[in-house]
Amino acid sequence: MAVTEIHPITTTLSKALDYIQNPDKTDEKMLVSGYACSPETAVFQFNQVKKNADKKDGYLAFHLIQSFSPGEVDYETAHKIGQELADKVFRGEFQYVCATHIDKGHIHNHVIANSVSFKDYSKYNSSPNSYYYIRRISDNLCKENGLSVITEPKEHGKSHYEHSQDKQGRSWKSLLRQNIDKCILKAKDWDEFLALMQCEKYEIKQGKYISFRADGQERFTRSKTLGENYTEEMIKNRIHGSAKKISAQENAVGRNLIIDIENSFKAQQSKGYSQWVKGFNLKPLYEPSSRVSEDFICLQASIRAAPAISFSIYSLPRITIGENLSASCEFTDFR
Repeated sequence: MAVTEIHPITTTLSKALDYIQNPDKTDEKMLVSGYACSPETAVFQFNQVKKNADKKDGYLAFHLIQSFSPGEVDYETAHKIGQELADKVFRGEFQYVCATHIDKGHIHNHVIANSVSFKDYSKYNSSPNSYYYIRRISDNLCKENGLSVITEPKEHGKSHYEHSQDKQGRSWKSLLRQNIDKCILKAKDWDEFLALMQCEKYEIKQGKYISFRADGQERFTRSKTLGENYTEEMIKNRIHGSAKKISAQENAVGRNLIIDIENSFKAQQSKGYSQWVKGFNLKPLYEPSSRVSEDFICLQASIRAAPAISFSIYSLPRITIGENLSASCEFTDFR
């Protein structure tokens, strides 16, 4: 059985390559090999390809890790499987260094591949789908070599890969949380929320528990497994608790929607949204009415029990909102 993960290298490529080739971990570098490059000069050769392709920005390389169960595989077989995995994942188009570490209780392979192809100068594209592709290849190689394979992942708990991806915000569940949060901020009601989630390319299954499946994801994810703030009931509460309509007088200027900041889930989640709400609530006080003359602007603010406000075009209000959200104004004459 082998567990796999992949992540980009953004800095210190030389240190990463030095680490995986550590003689103490690789039987004096007997378990280190390179493809289309020499392990000793891989940094220079990787950079030369990027220079030729004029692609020096972005990720420096990708680090693939394959970990085996303790006692299940010998050193040479593990290294051979690591090379075969790298050959299939990177399709013979990207330089890589493969190193097998044997200093821990479990044998594991490290593969560092260039982010730019030496054949067509294209960049390696890593996505959530990449993990499942790598996992399938790794599982097939394990079967071919008589090793065990995980057939059904546990419903509860996180795999090593999911834990590492979750910390980086790139696991299926992390992406689902982010998209749910984003759609809640936009949605006015439950139906609009579902429509927005579909626009994010999620398949939705409604039953006892609502579940979502992203494009390319193998299994549905129940929202309740994301945390207490992501049950169907809580999502609905977060949507409906975000804005409160307050009846306005017939001649009130501007909007008839005042957002209650203190009870707004959205405002609590987003500092930017909170700032926007403050401006949104005060904006009607500065919008001119089309039903008055040029000499005077009549404004009325309906913040709960606040009275109507009228002032001269030459006067600007200074607004103070007390604990009960009632508004008081002081006027300064600038003439």
